[in-house]
Amino acid sequence: MARGRITQLSVHDVRFPTSLGGHGSDAMHTDPDYSAAYVVIETDAEDGLKGYGITFTLGKGTEVDWSRERCSASGHGSRSECCVGPVGKAGREAFMEAACGHEEQMLRHGYPAYTTSCAWLGYSDSTLKQLCAAALKDGWTRFKVKVGADLQDDIRRCRLIRDMIGPEKTLMMDANQRWDVPEAVEWMSKLAEFKPLWIEEPTSPDDILGHAAISKALASLGIGVATGEQCQNRVIFKQLLQANALQFLQIDSCRLGSVNENLSVLLMAKKFGIPVCPHAGGVGLCELVQHLIIFDYISVSTSLQNRMCEYVDHLHEHFKYPVVIKHASYLPPKDAGYSTEMKEESVKKHQYPDGEVWKKLLVAQDSCSQP
Repeated sequence: MARGRITQLSVHDVRFPTSLGGHGSDAMHTDPDYSAAYVVIETDAEDGLKGYGITFTLGKGTEVDWSRERCSASGHGSRSECCVGPVGKAGREAFMEAACGHEEQMLRHGYPAYTTSCAWLGYSDSTLKQLCAAALKDGWTRFKVKVGADLQDDIRRCRLIRDMIGPEKTLMMDANQRWDVPEAVEWMSKLAEFKPLWIEEPTSPDDILGHAAISKALASLGIGVATGEQCQNRVIFKQLLQANALQFLQIDSCRLGSVNENLSVLLMAKKFGIPVCPHAGGVGLCELVQHLIIFDYISVSTSLQNRMCEYVDHLHEHFKYPVVIKHASYLPPKDAGYSTEMKEESVKKHQYPDGEVWKKLLVAQDSCSQP
């Protein structure tokens, strides 16, 4: 690979108006616009080597990342060697030998996924039913529903989904940090009739002992606790694991600092015997995390028991190398790199606030707000 010096760094505030359709809505974020601080690093290498980095936010958070990353940004090379794609014949042969056939398993069947796309909190019942029916037709067997804003509404929506998917398919719930500890236990006791595999982020992601208390209280109901998408470093994960505070560990490919930090968490999860079920969706999270989950299976956990990765069917069309889902599973990427490169046209159109998409929306909003 040709080497070169960094010659230019550019940061883009890219936002997609997902709030218009209720996509991404949950108990804490009723109208988010899925967004990202997108960094492009250019070099003077002869082959035109570039690096691309993403930090996913819900809109306003991009302004924080924007200023920080303009001062000191790091990207993932489009031809990075830390990938699941082709790495050359010699490297591939050595990798295959070490992997003991697990890579072949991934190439044939992929990594199991679950869908969150049909049960955002802002969806109407008709939309929920339509999307759930479509997911079932496409072969999905694992579903997650957002809860936490209104108990009676949660009971109604969970009953609707469970009736549609049947008793044999897997259902998860996600409260997005909405509750305190006693409230989480009481709320989930009333939702236990729908047989959820886990409750995700039942309380503040920083409350390790709170998660431990909830985990202990819900054990008799057969409900596990899943958390981790907001955890910034391996130390928090270490404490969650030591406190028996979670039964499903959720890394986030953007929240944790670098690939190395994610690998540290994967190794700890292996030691404690806790399955890793990553958080994904957002802007590019599915594209990034596919590399981590497949690496985890091939080189760390070597198991698919109780393991699955989140999938949200939005915004993949804006990436040059979008994730591929088949039979409700992530297929290994065939291109080298970390899959972070976005299409130039998508970045240009969705740049905030000067891109074509936002100029039209902001003008329309101004018109509506005028008396």
